[in-house]
Amino acid sequence: MRKTLLMTALTAQVLGCANNAPAEEAWTLNTIADARSGIATPVDLGPPGDSPGDMFVFDQPLLNEAKENIGSNSGYCVRTLPGQFSECQWTLTMADGTITVAGREAETGTSLIPIVGGTGAYEGASGVLTTTPNGDRTFTQVLTLLKPKR
Repeated sequence: MRKTLLMTALTAQVLGCANNAPAEEAWTLNTIADARSGIATPVDLGPPGDSPGDMFVFDQPLLNEAKENIGSNSGYCVRTLPGQFSECQWTLTMADGTITVAGREAETGTSLIPIVGGTGAYEGASGVLTTTPNGDRTFTQVLTLLKPKR
């Protein structure tokens, strides 16, 4: 009985602490990564052709929905499964701060990449970036951000 009461009290205390945490504010940011210009360099490190360990390094313009330049989209991908997947990390740099993402990106179709952090206006941000190729060497990136309220 005493053990049950102790566990009940601890559970209530933990839940109470969680309820006192600042709420997170969710919002979206729509961007376009423009791979038609800037740096887009494949690095063939393994056997010739698409193979595990090959890299792709990029630093490209970042556009808003009106296709105006708002910063840069730069990072790298390491091929993990030829023709299908790469493990990537990149940073979206804008005048008011940066957002860094990292995760598995598919060669085709839409990928969901975790947001791992930010600086400036995006400090403390988390969430997910949904990236979809547009077929013209641009990528629509929808960031669903969770930013702690301060």
